[in-house]
Amino acid sequence: MAPLIELSGITKSYGQVDALNGVDLTLHDNEIIGLIGDNGAGKSTLIKILSGVETFDAGIMRIGGDAVDPGRHTVKTARNMGIETVFQDKSLGESQPIWRNFFMGRHRTNALGMIRVAHEKKEAMDVLTKVLGLKGAGLSADAPVSVLSGGERQGLAIGRAMYFNARVVILDEPTTALAVKEVGKVLGFARALKADGKSGIFVSHNLHHVHDVADRFLFLQRGRVVHEARKADETPESLMATLMKWS
Repeated sequence: MAPLIELSGITKSYGQVDALNGVDLTLHDNEIIGLIGDNGAGKSTLIKILSGVETFDAGIMRIGGDAVDPGRHTVKTARNMGIETVFQDKSLGESQPIWRNFFMGRHRTNALGMIRVAHEKKEAMDVLTKVLGLKGAGLSADAPVSVLSGGERQGLAIGRAMYFNARVVILDEPTTALAVKEVGKVLGFARALKADGKSGIFVSHNLHHVHDVADRFLFLQRGRVVHEARKADETPESLMATLMKWS
């Protein structure tokens, strides 16, 4: 079976700055990769390319075995190929109700073109409560996103990706600025992705969090992959030692 994602020699430059320089990456079915590197290492550029936000200059990208044309790869085509990204800002409408955020831009409609409101509310709450186990006091379909905690907001964004049948979910710094209890929730959501048969890329500066959820680790430095390792061979401390070695 072909890898879900296969990158070979991917390069990306901004003017005279090489953001990515010959990056290779392979992501297999039901696998989570931890993407590790300092600021400026190329992590953000890489996930933007995978997500269709940015194009790449050279190299080969295959998704599900199919070659991707960099000139035609967009957020929409990435989603159609099964890639969903939960960016650090989570892209949620603060004043909008939870159910509308869940289906944002992809509402279910009836034969008359009207949104199936009751259906969407039920579907959204089923995923959040039954699949992800969210049980917050303010958690109702009509509640605004602003009442949710940081961990619950991540759960909403991750649940949305799962509902729309993503094969790969990219999590960009999902535990940043969260309290310890909220971090536990988000790491649980990442494990739920794998339990649901999906794959993921987990980007974080916290190596304990990366080690907790990832099966394999990829280190980026100055736009290059400088080290790969498997979870069985690493501890959070050894990951830190490797990061310091290449910093």
